[in-house]
Amino acid sequence: MNRKVTIIGAGSVGASIAYTAVVKGVASEIVLIDINKDKTLGEAMDIRQGIPFCTPCDIYAGDYADAVGSDIVVITSGIPRKPGQSRIDLTQTNVNIIKDIAQKIVPYAKDALYVIVSNPVDIMTYVFTKVSGIPEERVIGSGTLLDTSRLRSSLADHLAVSQKSIHAYVLGEHGDSSFVPWSIAQVGCVNLLDYKNKFSCKDQKDFDFDKQEIETYMKKSGGTIIQRKGATFYAIAISVCHLLECIFSQSNTSMTVSSMMHGEYGIEDVCLSIPFIVGPDGICGKILPDLTEEEIAKLHNSANMLKSVIAQIEIWFNLNLILIVGNKIKMANIFDWFNIEKAE
Repeated sequence: MNRKVTIIGAGSVGASIAYTAVVKGVASEIVLIDINKDKTLGEAMDIRQGIPFCTPCDIYAGDYADAVGSDIVVITSGIPRKPGQSRIDLTQTNVNIIKDIAQKIVPYAKDALYVIVSNPVDIMTYVFTKVSGIPEERVIGSGTLLDTSRLRSSLADHLAVSQKSIHAYVLGEHGDSSFVPWSIAQVGCVNLLDYKNKFSCKDQKDFDFDKQEIETYMKKSGGTIIQRKGATFYAIAISVCHLLECIFSQSNTSMTVSSMMHGEYGIEDVCLSIPFIVGPDGICGKILPDLTEEEIAKLHNSANMLKSVIAQIEIWFNLNLILIVGNKIKMANIFDWFNIEKAE
């Protein structure tokens, strides 16, 4: 089956996603796009030389026009925060980057499903949804997928069970205001808060269940990795490729990704993570667990934190073009130019 993925951004994250996708056999064709042409060529060449030992895949460096026919477009482009740079300044810079990318990619891949990985991912998902003209169900932010993986990894280590036996989630922003809804967290079919009474394993560590300690680890471990090796990219690459596999599997899967809220838990007009259902056509539903009042308050706090940032950035720019069609002049959105019919 032909599965074409375009990855915009060939930095550590984008290249790691491409590498992981090839090793896991996620796609049959991968296009890498980046303003650094030499690096993009090098990354594609390096990965391509290992394909004889993997599922066949055509991976190459290209340009936006090469994205035609893509099933999924993954956007990882952006700059990291510099010393002394405010969060708002960083956000505006990356917002400008993703707006520029939207103008360039959508005319060639208007039917693709878009996965946003660039940080701050919830803001980037919101902006891309607003400016691209792509239906919002086909715009998915990686959200707290990585945070959820980090949480499950930590809990599995403590409980000495497979990570796949841990059913716990991180909701809200991919950032400091994220939180774990412990009321719905489970190991197997047992609530994690009752694990001492209802769960035992001879290999589990003897420890007191410190929720705050585990949440702190989940939030801070990325920073620890950056301090030790300069960047994080392997875990996010695996997480994104898991998302791509779920999309291509033709099965609906529940996962904590970032998408637009429309009144869920009383939250509107912001992208953040709750358990959305992802299928081959993108976001096709949601699961709304019964959260406690405290957990709903935390979700609202996360939404408000994101909205406060959105209120301080410039999202809109002039997307209109004057087009001469036949003997008529029409005003059209840049993303709709390909839909205008020629005047007779």
